[in-house]
Amino acid sequence: MGLFEEVSAFAQCHVAPYTVQADREGVFPKEAYAALKKEGYTGLLVPKEYGGGSGSIVDHVETCMALGSVCATTALCYMMHNVATMSIVAFGTSEQKEFYLPKIASGELALALAFSETGTGTHFYNPEIKAVKTENGYLLNGKKSFVTSAHHADYYLVLAANPEGEGLSVFATPNTMEGMRHDDSAWDGLGMRGNASVPVYYENVPVCDDHLIGAHGDGVGIVFNVVAPFFILGLASVYAGLSLAASACVIDHAASRAYTDGSTLSQIETVQLHIASIFSSASASKALTLNAAQAALEGRSDALALIISARLEASTNAVDVCSRAMKIGGGHAYSKRLPLERYLRDAYAAAIMAPSTDVLSVWLGKALTGQQIP
Repeated sequence: MGLFEEVSAFAQCHVAPYTVQADREGVFPKEAYAALKKEGYTGLLVPKEYGGGSGSIVDHVETCMALGSVCATTALCYMMHNVATMSIVAFGTSEQKEFYLPKIASGELALALAFSETGTGTHFYNPEIKAVKTENGYLLNGKKSFVTSAHHADYYLVLAANPEGEGLSVFATPNTMEGMRHDDSAWDGLGMRGNASVPVYYENVPVCDDHLIGAHGDGVGIVFNVVAPFFILGLASVYAGLSLAASACVIDHAASRAYTDGSTLSQIETVQLHIASIFSSASASKALTLNAAQAALEGRSDALALIISARLEASTNAVDVCSRAMKIGGGHAYSKRLPLERYLRDAYAAAIMAPSTDVLSVWLGKALTGQQIP
């Protein structure tokens, strides 16, 4: 059994039972996330010497895709934890790795990204939050607009302008620091309803170099060398998984939906055409995403273009697949007797999550013609 199949089986037992409640009530899937920690999946990317799984970017993709095929909300939260973890693996000091990584591997700590801001939108790599130097360290002031897994992640990785000079810096802040304020009423998403993506305000939050991941200025490398590939491919994985779920659901529905004469929905030629398109698109998303991850793992020269392309195709396909599936599901889908309506709402987030598909299309054009990104 491969990792994708292993995680899929795990998710059916430990994630699926909570996904309807997470969507209906807009609550974080705590039980599912606890199971991920207990089973060691939150330590997937932690090196073995710190107690983790030493997973690769391909393992990251397969795990996120398998979770996405069961619960996109849980998959998204998990994916962002992995990205934050990899930032510490790649740029953390020896002391930071000793502090964070064993606790992440054991499930004691979960992480989140505090990158998005209202003022910069999809261009999250131009943060407006300020880290002002003081006698004892720095004071963080500003607002992060969408912190996925807020409250439920123990540490947030905060992207800020480098207070010591050019570039960016990343601070790891516990979620209960003095001066931090969560706006819990601000998240009421169309889809991905359980991901707790609320604004977090930093009001004279005291941090020091112990909170700094790596060195000042390392934020640029973290964003473009770690966050970009793992995050962009992670999103492609989540939405490829969502397409796979919609495809499986609608094929099963078409084959089992019987008419009074004994025939089934699947015997109608128009339905067959839709099913063929749905399955092909979902399979393409999976294949493109896995291929891009393998290219990244091998360090191939075309990896960046493939990564961006995979995200673009998976995002577009997810909306198209779910829309077509809703047609076949008909009244059963529209009345929420099938999960297709939830899948469609979750899919709409694919185009707008930073970097948005419009921005990524520009980046892809630049990558293919040898221009600097962004």
